[in-house]
Amino acid sequence: MKFLFYTLGCRCNQFETAAMEAALRERGHEIVTDGPDVVVVNSCAVTAESARKSRQAARRLQKRWPGAKLAVCGCWPQAERAEAESVGAALVGGSGERLEFVKALEALAEGHGEPAVLLDEALRRREFEVLDPARLEGRTRAYLKVEDGCANFCTYCIIPYLRGPVRSMPLEEAAEKAAGLAASDVKELTLTGIELASYQYGLAELVEAVAAAAPALRIRLGSLEPRAVDEAFCRRLAALPNLCPHFHLSLQSGCDETLRRMGRKYDSARFYRSVELLRHYFPNCGLSADLITGFPGETEGEFRKTLAFLDRCRFSHLHVFPYSERKGTKAARMPDSVPKPEREERARQAIALAAEHEEAFLRSQVGLRQAVLFESRMGHTPNYCETELLPGREGQVVSVLVTGAADGRLIVEETGRN
Repeated sequence: MKFLFYTLGCRCNQFETAAMEAALRERGHEIVTDGPDVVVVNSCAVTAESARKSRQAARRLQKRWPGAKLAVCGCWPQAERAEAESVGAALVGGSGERLEFVKALEALAEGHGEPAVLLDEALRRREFEVLDPARLEGRTRAYLKVEDGCANFCTYCIIPYLRGPVRSMPLEEAAEKAAGLAASDVKELTLTGIELASYQYGLAELVEAVAAAAPALRIRLGSLEPRAVDEAFCRRLAALPNLCPHFHLSLQSGCDETLRRMGRKYDSARFYRSVELLRHYFPNCGLSADLITGFPGETEGEFRKTLAFLDRCRFSHLHVFPYSERKGTKAARMPDSVPKPEREERARQAIALAAEHEEAFLRSQVGLRQAVLFESRMGHTPNYCETELLPGREGQVVSVLVTGAADGRLIVEETGRN
């Protein structure tokens, strides 16, 4: 049977889609981009806008392939079961038990299954579902989800209610799966999770175990809670020769008053200490972050504090999102809502400032030698700068000299293969 997947949202969703695709291939089915028997939407609901896009995608794909059966899974059905059922899906799943969902998909495609809803209570989850590493089709990079769930309960975030408590893959199993990837032609592995810093067996221990089990793999980390970055953490990771020096820190705001309303468990001083430590132990590292503009109660003065903080941190890349209310969160009930046009205008200002910082970081790479992993359309340096593609080097790690920067990418010339 032929399955088509459409994925919204985070890296964990991308990983879980790839894992479900791999499981279906192993069962003899085909993953296609046209002419499917079943269309699967792996959805997102981190914001109201994400849920709206998930609903639109389901309806659009159903209209595009009216003869195919529709299935939806992920955080959107977990949050809004009735809404998810209303799009006419023959199968509705939640954010857990991906392998059970695969079995239900197979039964649906083969005509053995009746329309069904497979949803549990996320807050009662206790076991980590181990899935094989996910190689994105045609790529030499892979993801391994080693953690699920979150216990932070930030005021703007619904995810702890949709993903449940923290659960983690055992260290030995993570190392074994990384070693298996190293034996294939995978060149780079990203360790990911819903809240990676909450990995229960020690994040530094995890990275050390994976790096030792797969010394030929470039290792990357997903998003980090700033409080996880201390001197001991940096010192241990700096000793690993195959760890890529790029770190994504969850910022959300550079203003302490806003951070308190968000329920974040750090202030701007603690965040900046993480920035300082990373740049001390990993010179020329890439540092990226997330930012929310227009959170309830954010004044113009508070936003100016955030802009000043961004200027201080000078991230190599910044993801900026205007605040979007999420039903079921404390923030959705907060007073002093910022008008949406103002949220968007602040986002534009933050994006413009971040673009200046990103351009300056790219220019600082000119004249340096880097080991670039080339894929089908671009390459990435260890500190996660995009580069132009060197034709004929797809799937290879190549030593290059950075000769320039343009349009958000580095211009490189080959100096040898690693």
